[in-house]
Amino acid sequence: MTGIIEPMFCTWRILVLAAVMAAPALATAAETAQTEAQLSAVKAEIERVRRQVSRDQVERDRLARELRDAELTAGDVRDGLEELKRKRAQAAQRRVELANEKAAHRSALVRERSALAGQLRTAYMIGSEEPLKLLLNQKDPARAGRMFAYYSYFGRARAGQIAGIAEHVTQIESLESRLEAQDRELAGLEERRRAQLSRLDQAREQRSAVLERLQSESASRVQSLERLKAQKSGLEKLLRELKRTIDRFPIDTRTAFGGLRGKLTWPVSGSLTARFGETRAGGVKWDGVMIATERGAQVRAVSRGRMVYADWLPGLGLLAIVDHGEGYLSLYGHNDRLFKAVGEPVAAGEAIAAAGDSGGGSRPELYFEIRKSGHPLDPQPWFRTGHP
Repeated sequence: MTGIIEPMFCTWRILVLAAVMAAPALATAAETAQTEAQLSAVKAEIERVRRQVSRDQVERDRLARELRDAELTAGDVRDGLEELKRKRAQAAQRRVELANEKAAHRSALVRERSALAGQLRTAYMIGSEEPLKLLLNQKDPARAGRMFAYYSYFGRARAGQIAGIAEHVTQIESLESRLEAQDRELAGLEERRRAQLSRLDQAREQRSAVLERLQSESASRVQSLERLKAQKSGLEKLLRELKRTIDRFPIDTRTAFGGLRGKLTWPVSGSLTARFGETRAGGVKWDGVMIATERGAQVRAVSRGRMVYADWLPGLGLLAIVDHGEGYLSLYGHNDRLFKAVGEPVAAGEAIAAAGDSGGGSRPELYFEIRKSGHPLDPQPWFRTGHP
């Protein structure tokens, strides 16, 4: 009986140990599934907010809608041109490699032909009857055998050189065909580039026309103030809606953003053109800072967090909002392109956008804000240096 119980007890212990070891893996899988479900819920909720804001702020404003369409089209075209540029560089590099390979085969072909010609001259000088004369004149059979072996070596060498020449010729013909295909690909890419540039010109013209009409409609101080207030109201509404979503799905904050005051690096290099609290045209005060910079300059997140908004908004153009936890948000406006999608994690110093003039700007600038529980804070004391 004892002999039966002991194996059963050992088996039970193995099963218990296996269950204990598997528990962390099961917990991790459950946590991962929960995190993914939570992220999906965040994305769905933010998408609902985005549609609502777009409906309220953009679709009701004809000029804002036209400006958004023109700027998004221009942004898409610039993205397409960047992709074409990358493909053209790759295609050009492949063409150089193929041309170098073809040149190498041509050089090898010249060497093989030269060597074969030398052997053929030697064979001609020896004469076709020489092996038979050697056999008849040689008194030493061993020496005659060696001589015949030499002749067989020469024959195999000539055959190998002929085969090598044929192989090089085949390779050169193949490479010439591939080079022609590469030339056709480059020509096609160039044609697509010209078409994209034409589209970009059209988008720019459309944007200029919209901006002229906006300027005409906002000629008076009252109209300008009304538009600025409407844009500010739209941003405030967006932030309120985002706060409700963020509060339900908080992020893991390993580094408390509140402790980074005076330690941050500016999101882009440039010069300050507007400061927090200064009065804008129309009487509305700035809730952040404006930084004049170069078009396409990389806009970097000031701290780790999660992207909670990435879309076009009246007055701010292509806007990125990063949630840093504990109620802190950082806002980056007037971008040409956005590199991150909603829900994606963001590392400190990671490029999240390319600077531009979207939203109706006259030059490339970045609008930057820091908010705590929805309230704007003066960004300058948060950075290590007083200027970008």
